[in-house]
Parts: sequence; structure tokens; C-alpha cells
Amino acid sequence: MLLPEDIHPDNSLYVIGGYIIKLLSSEGEFGFMELYADLRIDREVPMPLFLLSLDWLFLIGVISNGEGGGVTLCS
Repeated sequence: MLLPEDIHPDNSLYVIGGYIIKLLSSEGEFGFMELYADLRIDREVPMPLFLLSLDWLFLIGVISNGEGGGVTLCS
């Protein structure tokens, strides 16, 4: 389930996905580790949760691979 009842909301896929979308909409394309580093400036996000959030956003068609090999929002 995406919104579990037993953890803090900041650790849910919806919230972390929202932060990722916010970063991508402000800057465009990010490299994988650059995106993770920028996300960790504001939020303490473990790598496995970051990866799961990226997978979820890719599966629902919000992000894709950019031309330079990075992560970008779908148009």
C-alpha cells in the first residue's frame, strides 16, 4: 500500500514522489545521483525508498529517461 498507517507520511511514496516531481519541474533533467543528492538536502530519504519512489513514478508514466541518460518529467 502506498499510504501505510504505521509509518510517518514523509516516508510514503506519495510524499517522496512529490518532492522528486517538484525538483524535476524546477530544474528539468537530473542525473540519478544528482537527483538523490538534491533530494537529501531537504529530506533524509534512504536510497531504497528513493529507488522505490522512482520506480513508482516511472510505472505510472510521470518520469522517463532523458536524452542525456538522466531522469526527466514526461511531457
